Amino acid sequence: MSSGKVSGAIEVGKNAEIPYSIPECPVTKIRTPYVPSEKDLEAVPNPGTPRANIAPTTTSPYGTTKDNWAESHSHQSVLHQHCAFWDPDGDDIVWPHDTYLGFRAIGFGIILSVISMVIIHGAFSWATTGGIVPDPLFRLYLKNVYRCKHGSDTGTYDSEGRFVPQRFEDFFNKYGDGERVSKRQIWKGVGAQRCVADFFGWTAEALEWAATYLFLWPEDGILRKEDVRRVYDGSIFPEMAMRRAAKRKEH
Repeated sequence: MSSGKVSGAIEVGKNAEIPYSIPECPVTKIRTPYVPSEKDLEAVPNPGTPRANIAPTTTSPYGTTKDNWAESHSHQSVLHQHCAFWDPDGDDIVWPHDTYLGFRAIGFGIILSVISMVIIHGAFSWATTGGIVPDPLFRLYLKNVYRCKHGSDTGTYDSEGRFVPQRFEDFFNKYGDGERVSKRQIWKGVGAQRCVADFFGWTAEALEWAATYLFLWPEDGILRKEDVRRVYDGSIFPEMAMRRAAKRKEH
């Protein structure tokens, strides 16, 4: 039962009377959520509303417009777009060898590519089959990829594979400076998001951030929000693969 006590020091949001932290709960003061300014709201209205087929932020309010990505993938959910690079023939089925070749194309070595293939298809294939019987070939069916949503994550993808701007911004606000996160801050965030007894979710989230860091591999050790956003919608993968292919030709 509530004691009826009201805190004498309530933090107020920038553009509304929203108590997002109180002294009696220190963690709410340490991990401050994203509170959009009026300018932010003009760029991305209703940031808490999931977007089905674009991944917008205030700097990219229409998602990824480069190479006409958002428009050409408007028939796919954002989570589906994230996986599209590994589906080169566009049949919405990702075979294990597709995953291996995709990781090789974006710069992963043979061993890491094999490990990634085994973990991804071993963990997620059954969830995407749409039936009770597992697929003996461990294929991923992208029409059901939303079923691969797991706990202990940022919540940027919702349970239907849509992109939630508020949750994406929250991660960078709570654990970084709003625009960037360091390696240390990433692991702090991964630990902070753990749900009790969710061993699968803890592991999946840690591996996903590790893969993101290895893929982007920033020279200064800092991940930029725009690069991470493009990982979420998958638009950065074909671009990176083309860059690496061009470098190989030069040598």
